[in-house]
Amino acid sequence: MGILEIDSIEMSFNNKSILNGIYLKAETGNITGILGSNGCGKSTLLRIIFGELQPSIKSLRINSKRFSKPFLTSNDIKYLPQFHFMPKSMTVQKAFQYFKVAIDSFNIIFPELSILKNQKFKTLSGGEKRIIETYLILKSPSKFVLLDEPFSHIAPVYIKRIKDLIYEEKQWKAIVVTDHMYKHIVGISDNLYILKDGWSKEIKSLNELEFYKYANI
Repeated sequence: MGILEIDSIEMSFNNKSILNGIYLKAETGNITGILGSNGCGKSTLLRIIFGELQPSIKSLRINSKRFSKPFLTSNDIKYLPQFHFMPKSMTVQKAFQYFKVAIDSFNIIFPELSILKNQKFKTLSGGEKRIIETYLILKSPSKFVLLDEPFSHIAPVYIKRIKDLIYEEKQWKAIVVTDHMYKHIVGISDNLYILKDGWSKEIKSLNELEFYKYANI
């Protein structure tokens, strides 16, 4: 069982406040979705949780223990950024070895991509890279997973398989996910937060998304 909490977040860029007093909680067995319009700070918040960005004020706790840079001090947390992060010269098979993830299971779920194992990432399409990177982050040994736009540039048939993977992995991990295709987030999340005007609000009813002028439900 793992619990991640972050609160009292204040983050500014060029004297413009992006986040102000954010609170979010994620725990094993749950998928925590983050909604919000473009530019509201969703990616910034994930980068803060991971420890890549340092805000002016932050309180981050993993199982009640405080961390400032979890990715440096703990193997408990894995982060999928929006951009492709695997080295272009690395082969797919080497990537699986590096992340300590079995490639055989991947080939069963994505048989169409099994032919890519000896190819370098620079030869793959954007969608192929995204599927592989998302799978590696989800299946890597960790207690917490942060997914930023995991469904972007991926065909619907693959989105369904990735959703199934997220459901499977939540048995052992706390998963935080955000995506501009909000219906996917709403559909898979056990807990929902919306970011608006720099603050976070936990969503108890989907009708609240209309109240906050985010979406028509």
